[in-house]
Amino acid sequence: MAKASGPAAEGFLPGELSHPASGIFYRMVQRDGRVFLKFSRDAASGSPPGADDSALNGERELRYFLGSGTRGRTYLFEQDGYWFEIPINWYAKKHIWDMAPNYQNAKEMPLTLPVDPPCLRCHSSAAQPSLPEARNKYAAAPFLQGGISCAACHGDASAHLASGGRTAMTKIDQLPHAQRDSICLSCHLEGQQAVVHAGRRLVDFRPGENIFDYASFFVRQSSAGIDARATSQWEALLKSGCKRGAGDKLTCTTCHDPHSSTTGMSAADRVAFYRAKCLACHDSDAAGQLSGSASQAAAKGFAATHHPENPDCAFCHMPRSPSDDIAHEQVTDHRIPRIPAADPQKSANPSGPFVSIGSEPGATGPGSDRDLGLAYAFAASRGDRQAGEQAIVLLSRAEMQPGAAADAPLHEQLGFLHQLAGDKDAAAREYEAALAANPHDAIAAGDLALLKAGDHQYAEAVALWQRAFAEDPVQLKAGMNLAIVECGLGRKEAALGTLERILAFSPDDGQARELLRGIQSGNHPCGERASAR
Repeated sequence: MAKASGPAAEGFLPGELSHPASGIFYRMVQRDGRVFLKFSRDAASGSPPGADDSALNGERELRYFLGSGTRGRTYLFEQDGYWFEIPINWYAKKHIWDMAPNYQNAKEMPLTLPVDPPCLRCHSSAAQPSLPEARNKYAAAPFLQGGISCAACHGDASAHLASGGRTAMTKIDQLPHAQRDSICLSCHLEGQQAVVHAGRRLVDFRPGENIFDYASFFVRQSSAGIDARATSQWEALLKSGCKRGAGDKLTCTTCHDPHSSTTGMSAADRVAFYRAKCLACHDSDAAGQLSGSASQAAAKGFAATHHPENPDCAFCHMPRSPSDDIAHEQVTDHRIPRIPAADPQKSANPSGPFVSIGSEPGATGPGSDRDLGLAYAFAASRGDRQAGEQAIVLLSRAEMQPGAAADAPLHEQLGFLHQLAGDKDAAAREYEAALAANPHDAIAAGDLALLKAGDHQYAEAVALWQRAFAEDPVQLKAGMNLAIVECGLGRKEAALGTLERILAFSPDDGQARELLRGIQSGNHPCGERASAR
């Protein structure tokens, strides 16, 4: 964990990738002590949709890396105060460079992948809160110290250091079990949908607190437990006979030592290490005899009779399979099935009802109307129409609760749901409420602008898109719609400026390149109103 992040030059991994779907050639290079991602495409190698000239050539200087390299690594760059992840990742298991997760088949280069505090807090120490106008804009460096420091788990070290070590830091094993487990879960629990509570930020979590006071974590009730996701070990463990039998005594550190790694062990020693963890419960007499060796000579009882020919407990009871959400990675089945299924990772009904892993580790419940409604709303945004219907009911009820007027995410999602249902007036009211609660809500501003443009209220639409895109260049659709309407209103220079800003952040945006060429050549004269998208 101490190697989870740092300066890019210190963690530099050279390499290259030719990506067939987009025709982009990526190369990691080092020059004069600095490191860069170079990208290029020959015009003949393929063209993004709508682009006549697909030639591309550029680079970005890399400032930091994320990932120890044991499983993978990516790099961060900064542009005008905004921080982004590069489009390619290093996948250590296969020793290859490939596209970032979810971009394997991208037709255009994704160069606006935002780096926000919830991402940084699990890879670095002292991750900084982002500025109000955008989740990936920071006043200075996005984190103050590379790697995961002692303070990340043991709390503020100032008193410990000032006393020369006489004042102890947080003693994790002495915490109530919810706070103890929260230290690991603050990074290692995602659920199928995480919803941050109103007025909270995960970046503010500190050791000794309860992570469930900051967010709700939802899983599908009918899920088989792991759903082939790479970061779902805790909710899977809750379904295991081991956890149900041991209760609060069993936690992440029962089997995993955060101060060391099994990566450097021999295969035999790694098997013996984890076997001893299993036998501590299943055969306590034998467990102490097996540390550091896979020998069965000292085994007694259960350890001597239960498949003595194969000491690797995890091989049968924690099988690994490919991950659905991270390319080239595998998932260890933390349900610890007694009799593993042929395909243990797949959910029987991935569209079952959401339940929360409740107010403390191990507890489950329906969740608040607000949080559960947002979980369903996020599912609706991925095409689940039934989830959208449930979300409207829950969020409409939550909207009547005290303090809801200041809850921008609630109003933003209700606006989206009403827009999805075709109720434009209700959607506009909710977007306006979201902007009243948070004037920097770029998503609400962009969606409200679409509604205004649809009603031919172009001046209001332009003002909203200008605000959204000026504050958050990740909102490329808002920028593109702004350029289209500016051109349609005859504001040629303004449209060109908007398009140039889009291409400064996303140089492979085919639609922006095409419109820019059309305006510059006169083939797309401004002054003829075009439809925003």
